[in-house]
Amino acid sequence: MLRPFFDVAMLAPGRQLNFRRVAVGHALFVLALAWITLSVGVAGGAVSFGYILLSTALVEGAALVGWRLTQIPKSQALEFLLVSPVQPRRVFLAEALVGVSRFSLVWLSGLPVFVLLVACGLIEVADLWPLAVMPFAWGAATSLLLTAWVYESPAVRRVGEVLSGFGILVYLVVGVLAAEKLIEWLNELPPAWATFLGGAVRFGYEWNPFGVIQYWFSRDAVNWIANERLTWVTAAGGVVALMAGTRAAYRMKAHYHDRHYKPLTSARAAQTEKIGDRPLSWWAVRRVMEYSGRVNVYLAGGFALVYAAYMVAGDAWPAWMGKLVFQLVEMWGGAAALATGLCVLATVPAVFQFGLWDSTVQNRCKRLELLLLTDLSGHDYWHASLSAAWKRGWGYFAIAGLLWVAMAVSGRAEWWGVLAAVVGSAVVWAFGFAFGFRTFSTGKQTNGLASLFTLGLPLALVAMVKFGLTEFAGLIPAGLTYSPLAFGVNWSWWVGLVALSAGTVWLTRTGLQNCETELRNWYDANQGKRSAE
Repeated sequence: MLRPFFDVAMLAPGRQLNFRRVAVGHALFVLALAWITLSVGVAGGAVSFGYILLSTALVEGAALVGWRLTQIPKSQALEFLLVSPVQPRRVFLAEALVGVSRFSLVWLSGLPVFVLLVACGLIEVADLWPLAVMPFAWGAATSLLLTAWVYESPAVRRVGEVLSGFGILVYLVVGVLAAEKLIEWLNELPPAWATFLGGAVRFGYEWNPFGVIQYWFSRDAVNWIANERLTWVTAAGGVVALMAGTRAAYRMKAHYHDRHYKPLTSARAAQTEKIGDRPLSWWAVRRVMEYSGRVNVYLAGGFALVYAAYMVAGDAWPAWMGKLVFQLVEMWGGAAALATGLCVLATVPAVFQFGLWDSTVQNRCKRLELLLLTDLSGHDYWHASLSAAWKRGWGYFAIAGLLWVAMAVSGRAEWWGVLAAVVGSAVVWAFGFAFGFRTFSTGKQTNGLASLFTLGLPLALVAMVKFGLTEFAGLIPAGLTYSPLAFGVNWSWWVGLVALSAGTVWLTRTGLQNCETELRNWYDANQGKRSAE
């Protein structure tokens, strides 16, 4: 039963090409990361290398496994499998195994880099367990958790958001405001409560993947303790993956029915006023906000609010509150780097065009078959895409704005520098959107270029700053946000701003003029084609 699923995944030309690109990109990323963190040296060294590798595994697992699994129930073609002798749980199991296998091959593409690091004496053979094995386990677990979350009913997801909000509040109080002062806070509580809460906090801090990496590479690490934590946390990742996968397997059929056969009731709120004269824009916004990612915005916003208060307070920051987390952030670039990262996150939905893209050629053809029969023009598609991208990303801009104001009020940046950062961020977002809309209208799959824009170029900015090439930082899009706050406005910022603005104008005009024609040409070329994805 498994072979047809693996054949489609690995022999289809489109998916095979994407797989090769991701594998090569992963290997180059690991090589560059090792060079920056281990060879050249940054704050934390091996710990920073491990942290970023773990974060990369979480993102790649979600993209390679979770995204594919969450797209399957959107296709009505799944109904043929659901009514076949193949049980829905087995269908999910086969697709999950395919996704995890592809993820494992991508992850193994970085193995030559690890061998090189061992040969050069930068890491030891035993370090491969926390740097390679544990991140893979938790990357797979994250992808299946994401899938199980998407498959749940709206009522369960609402409860989950409430619990996540409570968890964020606990993190902000315990991990940020208390931080290194936590013991002093606990001493004010009754002994029994202090012992219980102290043990719970310590367990949560030490027995998690990031805590394992931090202890493994610390100078005071005890071998048997480090090995014990590594073993149990890695095993926990496997257990989480098994439990989440089982839950998702049992929920897939119900989730499919919720999407395609859930009846409309009279209790449904009227949408006429919201739709207005732009139904495509209304639909695109609803589509991207189905899973809005509010938890991420709450987490980023809560931390930024506390950090802004810390910057504004300055020396008046209460002595009984922690500072360690903020000091660690400032080691990595401070509020300027954090605001830049938030602006990059805001640009992601603009570049990838989540609002109008479909996961397969067939789905896009079915949608265009209806849309191209209407009187919709290129401006309508442009407005719909713009509305969806802005709705999904504006929250990160608002959080970045909070940090910018705090930097200006606290004197960490001049007002003109903040204004330059705002202008630069707006231009970067506009260029990302114009680029994304152009790819939508032409029908070209440019996920590689989009990833380069949102991930590769920011990493290039980090490397440029590390090597002291700050004078040229403005030539990189993310540098238009970061350099005015960190180094001031120089010639490279003006050159980058003018070049990116010109590119935005050209892409926008071309996209609007040719959108409808190019959509029709793409549809004529692909309608009835067998998917190569």
